[in-house]
Amino acid sequence: MKTGVTGLVVGVALGVALGWGIWSPKTQTDSPKAAEQTAAANPAAAAAAAPAQPAQPPQRPLLSPTVFKVPLEESPSQGPADALVTMVEFTDFQCPFCARANATVKQIQDEYGNKLRLVVKQHPLPIHPRARPTAIASLAAHNQGKFWEYHDKLFANQRTLDDASLETFAKEVGLDVKRWKKDLEDPKLAAIVDRDEKLALSLGAGGTPGFFVNGRFFSGAQPIEVFRAVIDEELRKAQMMVNEGMKPSEIYASVLSHGVSAPPAPAEPPAQKVDVGTAPAKGSSDAPVTLVAFSDFECPFCSRAANTVKQLEEEYKGKLRVAFKHQPLARHPNAKIAAVASMAAHEQGKFWEMHDKLFANQTALDRPALEKYAQELGLDMGKFKAALDSTKYDEYIAQDSEQGSQLGASGTPTFFINGRQIVGAKPPEVFRRMIDEELKKAGVASAK
Repeated sequence: MKTGVTGLVVGVALGVALGWGIWSPKTQTDSPKAAEQTAAANPAAAAAAAPAQPAQPPQRPLLSPTVFKVPLEESPSQGPADALVTMVEFTDFQCPFCARANATVKQIQDEYGNKLRLVVKQHPLPIHPRARPTAIASLAAHNQGKFWEYHDKLFANQRTLDDASLETFAKEVGLDVKRWKKDLEDPKLAAIVDRDEKLALSLGAGGTPGFFVNGRFFSGAQPIEVFRAVIDEELRKAQMMVNEGMKPSEIYASVLSHGVSAPPAPAEPPAQKVDVGTAPAKGSSDAPVTLVAFSDFECPFCSRAANTVKQLEEEYKGKLRVAFKHQPLARHPNAKIAAVASMAAHEQGKFWEMHDKLFANQTALDRPALEKYAQELGLDMGKFKAALDSTKYDEYIAQDSEQGSQLGASGTPTFFINGRQIVGAKPPEVFRRMIDEELKKAGVASAK
């Protein structure tokens, strides 16, 4: 097997060269929404543009040279178990980029035939309200051996994924509808979706579609040339292993045996000076730890993170100060007026009450809804409406956004804990770890 091992090393080296030779465009956040936008970009154009900005740090390669351990479990699959290449796709039936990639995947399957096995795992994103019930519906179809027929029907009708349509599709592909509807309520199917989502996030596949080809990751609805390049490379490596006596059915397990279960943690950027200024804040001004949030009231990940911050406030009472900075993103049409509404409430001493109202009602942030929340909070409605009608907070909000951009907070949510950055709606333990480190530096006991 010495020759085979040497060949495998050469193959990995080629993979590194390919991975670092094709650059992905810079993402704004680690959110699924940003991942979808990145997926739509042209990787060739990004590659051409990279040398023009030598001062920028290297971007993440489009094709990862790292091999990740991606278990197949009982996920729906097409292609023989002894295929030399296994491609695992994490998908969302409501994601337009997944639909686009599906057409490419079908072409790839036709080209590679029995050399390729496709495995599909569920990754419904929170920004797509019908993605999760549709994922469960597809697994209910899988119980009757009709996953792929249903899968294709869903992508062909992506704009109509309401309950009635899902049932219509079940009838059209020949499912036992009574059994299918019963299976929709089976908690085992919901647990499979949860398991797949957790796996995707643990592997660093935050957006959709995400592909792992013999464990090597790339993201987005990429051109077919990207698929061919990695599949051809993995085929060459797998064939060398077969030539050395390994059974084709053992290839996937063998390749993954030396893989990793999670991407390496990125190096933490140096702490920055983050001026709180006149931002709405709560907690003692001399608290040993200050958390500054750059946030958007219409961003679903900001809402999720806001709940985490509230939890941290309770855990670290007297030790944590929390400040809020505005960063309404252009793609959220009501984010700016919601930010103005929060400041209009702030001038009446009720910023945090409005903050909570806005995040609790993210799908209703138009003018009438904002006035309704103000009434519920007992605000002076004349002053509140006048603030919404004016431009008095435009510059203030713009300055917050500019400050965030200068600090590297180009997406939401982004947090700075004593100047140390956390990007995205991370689990509470990520925040706790950093807060505890800062408390230790200050000689203060943690919350535990």
